Amino acid sequence: MGVSARLRTKLQLLEPELRGATAHMWRPEGLLPRYRSYLCTMHAVIRASVPLMELALRRTYEGPGDPLSEPLAAYLAEHIQEEQGHDAWLLEDLLVAGALPGDALDPLPPPDVAALVGPQYYWIEHHHPVALLGYIAVLEGYAPAPGLTDRIAGTTGLPAAALRTVREHAALDTDHLDELHALLDRLPLTRDQEAALAVSALHSLDALTRLFVRLGRSAPAPSLRGAGPTPPTGVTR
Repeated sequence: MGVSARLRTKLQLLEPELRGATAHMWRPEGLLPRYRSYLCTMHAVIRASVPLMELALRRTYEGPGDPLSEPLAAYLAEHIQEEQGHDAWLLEDLLVAGALPGDALDPLPPPDVAALVGPQYYWIEHHHPVALLGYIAVLEGYAPAPGLTDRIAGTTGLPAAALRTVREHAALDTDHLDELHALLDRLPLTRDQEAALAVSALHSLDALTRLFVRLGRSAPAPSLRGAGPTPPTGVTR
């Protein structure tokens, strides 16, 4: 079993909680204001994506002789280009959905966003930039399902122009995840480095679940555990 398969196995332990939280968040009742809140929250997350990768790229260059430096730097440089401007998509969606960009830009980002994003800065600066790959694996691995766009539009009456971020990430993130898994399986990771990216990924999935629980709190949430079909998660990058 390769690194990517071992990571997926670990993440599966937390998936029932995420499925429960996202299923409740995307329920039809009151979805329009909840979708606007989702766009604001995901903007707070996504606007950190490129700065995080740029920081990791700088730290990668500072590790001469590190066998991870060259492949990790190449991946980050390419992925930075792929993710440029995605935060602007969310502001455009928000405007078409009947809100203002200031609704996302002006408030203090919620604590659950800081709990999701913030540890990555610490681990990049004070441990090793490879930890960021665990975070990326979660955001790419739990992207919106292809049917989520139609579901939101059918429930809220919003036009396609208000759904670009969900639509684009449903199409893009599968390929991005495949690229990341291929990288994980060819990196010469030590046991400690593999453990670091697993800790990063597990923390990220737990923090993301808490974020979605908060977004769905306009009605009492169901139990987060339980069997059932996997709902579209709605995570974007």
